[in-house]
Amino acid sequence: MHVLLVLAHPLPESFAHSVARLARETLEANGHTVDVLDLYAENFDPRLTGKERRGYFDVPYDTSEVAGLVARLQKAEALIFVFPQWWFNLPAVLKGFFDRVFAPGVAFRHDKAGGRITPLLTNIRHFWAFTTTGSPWWVVKFYMGDPVRRQLKRGIAIFCNKKVDFRMLALHDMDRATDDKRRRHLERVKAALRDIR
Repeated sequence: MHVLLVLAHPLPESFAHSVARLARETLEANGHTVDVLDLYAENFDPRLTGKERRGYFDVPYDTSEVAGLVARLQKAEALIFVFPQWWFNLPAVLKGFFDRVFAPGVAFRHDKAGGRITPLLTNIRHFWAFTTTGSPWWVVKFYMGDPVRRQLKRGIAIFCNKKVDFRMLALHDMDRATDDKRRRHLERVKAALRDIR
């Protein structure tokens, strides 16, 4: 299986980079091919341009400014996102990736009558996220309502492929995580990746 692994963290020494390295190594050891898209290293501009917004309902929608990324997305059979949650949300660079690359004609097609959209990323069988939060799990889940999980699962993945396998593994309370807690999380990531087929 061909996996597009999208990494969104500016620091190469970060735990997110460790998770991404482990994910790549584990997937490749299990016979998968992995395309690592490090949004910061590749200097991805997350800003939706005026031209892109004005043409949002054009058919065909002009994706020429992100054509290389669209091609990588359309080649993938699985998507894995590795990122921290900041302010109970995605890093801006990752939000911009969804805004600009998961575009009309790529991730979905507009319903001409309005309302529903037609998913187009049926090539994507798995949509997974490995993430960290600075807050305890109960704050994220009960106080905030797990906004990132809801956004990714209900607001993005399902609109790209209704049958997609969605999973999210989060390491909570990252700011106080011990080496042992981080190691155990990496083991969970590695074990989960064995299920991708």
